[in-house]
Amino acid sequence: MYVHTVNAFAKTKQGGNPAGVVIGQAFSDVEMQKIAKMVGFSETAFVEQINSSDFKIRFFTPCAEVELCGHATIAAFSLLRDKSVIKTGLYNLKTKIGIINIKVENKNIFMTQDLPKFYEKISRHEIMDCLNIDVDDLIEELPTQIVSTGLRDILVPIKELKVLTCFNPNYKKITALSQKYNVIGIHAFSLESKFGATAHCRNFAPLYGIPEESATGTSNGALACYLYKYGVISKEQASDLLFEQGYSMGRPSEISVKLEITDKQIDRVSVGGSAVIGQSKDLILA
Repeated sequence: MYVHTVNAFAKTKQGGNPAGVVIGQAFSDVEMQKIAKMVGFSETAFVEQINSSDFKIRFFTPCAEVELCGHATIAAFSLLRDKSVIKTGLYNLKTKIGIINIKVENKNIFMTQDLPKFYEKISRHEIMDCLNIDVDDLIEELPTQIVSTGLRDILVPIKELKVLTCFNPNYKKITALSQKYNVIGIHAFSLESKFGATAHCRNFAPLYGIPEESATGTSNGALACYLYKYGVISKEQASDLLFEQGYSMGRPSEISVKLEITDKQIDRVSVGGSAVIGQSKDLILA
């Protein structure tokens, strides 16, 4: 049984978010969970081809199954393209949240996400305790809020890039907060960036065995919608957004997001990027 390593959203050969990808093999839920734990990446994707244009996929962290994972989707379709299983074009992908559309380009893969849903706003004091920051470190005009384009995350606006890159998160408190609000984790961001991106981000999901993640497609899709809703970006800017992530981990990553907007309403969210194909390992299930 071969597990392929693919670094999705990689800006450099050392960058991106590594995902395990297993192609075309049927396993039980117990076996998939065991494989994901053996692989040890934040997510491992199990993808099967139904016909020439339709696929199905499941995602497992080392601890549990998740309904959707952006970077593992990009990883899976980058691998399918590079192995000549598929060509450039449009594909349908069956996930636990429903069918999503995939666009395969020569370099990038783009996936659609759910239209945004905005949930409760979270006390800033709860966030301060989790991230070991002061209330003055948060952008006053923007809320700390749960937003989803497929997975629920708490979006946290940080004023300065230097604060975002230097704080030390309290993983136990983030885990408790995630359980309390039924979210994947915290997606903190600053509108200051290193290389002119829309925002610089850090993502924490210790509840699912992910202390910090170097690139999260679903979280940045939600962040793009949040920034448009609160007037940080315009309709014109929303069609071509770029998010930095992973620098604090030594894994530089870039995530592209495109919003299609009609009459001030978001009617399509696409997240994408490139990937670097790594080594394959032959794992044996005991």
